Amino acid sequence: MTYDRELADRLRSALSTEPGVTEKAMFGGLAFLVDGAMAVATSGQGGLMVRCDPARAAELVAADGVTRMVMRGREMDGWLRVDAGAVEDEDALRRWVATGRDVARSLAAG
Repeated sequence: MTYDRELADRLRSALSTEPGVTEKAMFGGLAFLVDGAMAVATSGQGGLMVRCDPARAAELVAADGVTRMVMRGREMDGWLRVDAGAVEDEDALRRWVATGRDVARSLAAG
């Protein structure tokens, strides 16, 4: 499955005023990096991959349509999968983008 190009356009728009944003094809989707650190991506499996503070993961997965990201049978610390239905609303999408952006920016600064 190819990634959702409309969702990629929405991510591009949400990040359009942010400095240091680049795009890169990764993991069958399109990743958006902030100062070189991956923040959020459209997934080839649908929905989003979002970077998060691992300390907030339990809180964040309490939201509908949000799970910890699993790769090769292993949960990925600091990464979430957000179903497409959970980001149909622009405000919801922008909240998830901000979550990933803030963590990516903190990594780039450190």
